[in-house]
Amino acid sequence: MDVLGWIIVIALFIIGMAGAIYPILPGVIAIYLALFVYGWFFTFAHYDAWFWTIQTIILVVLFIADYAVNAWGVKKLGGSKASIWGSTIGLIIGPFVIPAFGLIIGPFIGAFIGELLAGSGAGKSMKVGLGSVLGLFSSIVVKVVLQLAMIIVFFVWVF
Repeated sequence: MDVLGWIIVIALFIIGMAGAIYPILPGVIAIYLALFVYGWFFTFAHYDAWFWTIQTIILVVLFIADYAVNAWGVKKLGGSKASIWGSTIGLIIGPFVIPAFGLIIGPFIGAFIGELLAGSGAGKSMKVGLGSVLGLFSSIVVKVVLQLAMIIVFFVWVF
């Protein structure tokens, strides 16, 4: 049973880290779930209030940062709410429509179309689309760092 427990925990960590890059995967939720899986298979005794406080704060920060950093990239280059919505929709749909490059092209096209619908010209819409890609890459960096922090805190607490 110990081997199965560790396989599931490590698999959830891997899924979580992949989710930092590929938004269709549950990301931080998988990492948080791994904490419970460890407790169910082994023990919750390693965890105290500080552990859960740290992990939950990182989880909440990740949820907020995921939206905020992406929106920041769009806003930084003058985007409207429509372009933020478009970027978000493109981020979700893009990987399905264009499997290899949809993660990058989706938010760009979404923000571009959103900004055009908001009444901006093609030049500004292009700039906002680039801002969405900048926000996406910034968001990925933030997610990778914070999710690695969650995993490191887990191993420090357990061992």
